Amino acid sequence: MSAPPLPGVLGDLAPVLNHWGYWAVGGLLFVEDFGVPAPGETILIAAALYAGAGQLNIAAVIVIGIAAAILGDNVGYLIGRTGGHSLVLRYGKYVLLTPERFEKAERFFTRHGGKVVTIARFVEGLRQANGIIAGTTKMPWRRFLVFNALGAALWVGVWAGLGYAAGDHITTIYREVNRYSLYVLAALGAVVAALIARAVVRRRRAAPTSTPPDPR
Repeated sequence: MSAPPLPGVLGDLAPVLNHWGYWAVGGLLFVEDFGVPAPGETILIAAALYAGAGQLNIAAVIVIGIAAAILGDNVGYLIGRTGGHSLVLRYGKYVLLTPERFEKAERFFTRHGGKVVTIARFVEGLRQANGIIAGTTKMPWRRFLVFNALGAALWVGVWAGLGYAAGDHITTIYREVNRYSLYVLAALGAVVAALIARAVVRRRRAAPTSTPPDPR
């Protein structure tokens, strides 16, 4: 069976996929996940379409995709863990990120970072940066690894499954999912804001009230 014609932007990756096959899938997913601009998600969908046409093995695409995503995010985590904190302390003031604010961000990510790491996989921009953010905020590596692996498995499974089954309808599905990912990002921002507001209110309630001095 010949390689299927890829719709829309997926067609731009057809020569790469035809030449490199599984290497293209693993390589592009790997570098995308530590911040390098690369069409990782697009190559994953294209590879799943090829698998649906019998050109690739869907199980191999899924295994390679999950492994590359996990490894790439761990490189990002290492970058953030080894250099991110000092960079924030040195240059953060220029973007209004003071050491005090960064300390609060570290505490928040340590407490809620697992949810963020898992959800970030489905949001463009966050997907490429979540490993670096987790490392910069010193999220425990084992905790990061577990939630990152969960997010990678869900993300690869969803897109590979859709690509494998959707055929020519994948362009419409891809466009709709990415449109709704913006709502997911907005909802995540609202949740973060609500958690921060709740923490501030609790801190103010817990703070001891000063008693005015006796005028006598």
